[in-house]
Amino acid sequence: MKVTLPDVTSKQLTTASLPLKWVGMEGIALPITLVEQPSSSLSAKANVFVSLDKADAKGIHMSRLYLRLKESLTNEPLTMDALATLLQTLVSSQEGLSLAARLQLDFELTIRKPALLSGQFGYQTYSVSIRCEYINEQIITELSLSIPYSSTCPCSAALSRQAMSDAIAAQFSEEVVSKEALLAWITSQQGSVATPHSQRSFAYLKMQWQHNTLPNFSALIKNFEDVIGTPVQTAVKREDEQAFAKLNAENLMFCEDAARRIKQALENNEQISDYWFKVEHQESLHAHNAVVVDHKFPHGYAKL
Repeated sequence: MKVTLPDVTSKQLTTASLPLKWVGMEGIALPITLVEQPSSSLSAKANVFVSLDKADAKGIHMSRLYLRLKESLTNEPLTMDALATLLQTLVSSQEGLSLAARLQLDFELTIRKPALLSGQFGYQTYSVSIRCEYINEQIITELSLSIPYSSTCPCSAALSRQAMSDAIAAQFSEEVVSKEALLAWITSQQGSVATPHSQRSFAYLKMQWQHNTLPNFSALIKNFEDVIGTPVQTAVKREDEQAFAKLNAENLMFCEDAARRIKQALENNEQISDYWFKVEHQESLHAHNAVVVDHKFPHGYAKL
């Protein structure tokens, strides 16, 4: 004989009858796949919520959120259609308790990256987040990326060039300098007079995505790396390291320079309706960081 188990959530509310904005779960382990990498399973963490709009209800049906999440996203590659269907299913699973739903997926995307010259390659991971909200029968999708890169200070580069010029003037006092002697001195240890300071830097981006399909995340990341100009490397040989040094010399930038490059790319992308970003240069000269924060609409991501 089947035993009827108690359902505490269906009992009468003993505290104040008030609606609640979001009720749900955070940090749910979930395997997902992307359309761009259908054969690779990614380990994601999911945060899932619904609104509790029925003021006199004791609580939501929490387990239904977990089951709908598992059923919807673990069998097929992730698409906007699948996310939209899931959000609507989360609401309907509450049988009148909820009108809105929210889902966030956080994962690390691994991308194969070739070296600059040598033919070597390696792998790099990027933090990616997808957040979707279903409110008033409208779906809003936000994408977040974290992109590391290298930045070399223009001021430091100019001071290094001046130090080199002064050292050459002191080393070679004659009016006519032998090319061979100059090259020999420059390539010796004495020729390392001063080097401009560089630092590992980061761009943190949040983008409101208005297209009805998710982007190719690998291509989107590559686009931002090309815009910045100095992406960090994986496997390198000496020729790659020298090429990377040249890239930095060709792309000297303060944090303001990097921020303007990123902002221009965001403005030029017709699929992005709103954005917030932070550029962080983790200084090697100072014990503090140089930072830029910008956003598009004043009431969009300004609070983030």
